[in-house]
Amino acid sequence: MQRIAEFVFEALFLKQIPRSGYQFLGAGRESVAEHVYAATMIAFILSRLEPKAHTERLICMTLLHDLPEARIGDLNYVQKHYVASDEVSATEDALRDLPFGFQIKALLEEFNAAESLEAQLARDADQMALMVDLKLLNDLGYQTPQQWLPHVEKRLRTQAARDLAKALLNTPRDEWWLRLFY
Repeated sequence: MQRIAEFVFEALFLKQIPRSGYQFLGAGRESVAEHVYAATMIAFILSRLEPKAHTERLICMTLLHDLPEARIGDLNYVQKHYVASDEVSATEDALRDLPFGFQIKALLEEFNAAESLEAQLARDADQMALMVDLKLLNDLGYQTPQQWLPHVEKRLRTQAARDLAKALLNTPRDEWWLRLFY
């Protein structure tokens, strides 16, 4: 149980790691854990829109997709151009001696391979979490997200994600509560 307790602390360390891309955006901030929550919520929604998807596998994959960042940090697109991380070693070290480590490893490998429907949806959810943040900042008047949004939207692989993205981009961020006053 001690090894499992250590793993819990490591996974929850993602709350302390800031997402580094916001430095380039010039606005906004979030931790890796906040990003993972958003991506996992979106993955759940995508699982409802894509009935062929195995919901539990999709949600677990999305929940775990950034786990190695507890050890390697969050490298943004610019940093990845210059810095190589050893995500495989970080994952192996994080999962060593965990009785369910092989299951996590399989999910991370599936996510990285991006071949299964669930992996494609998980990767779309990952991108859509960023898209939602960009949309929120854009709605608040920041200009930079307008440059980023088309690039993020182009990364979406599934029709369900593209359809949801279109709705997200066409819906004001505060519509859900302003509707109370109409």
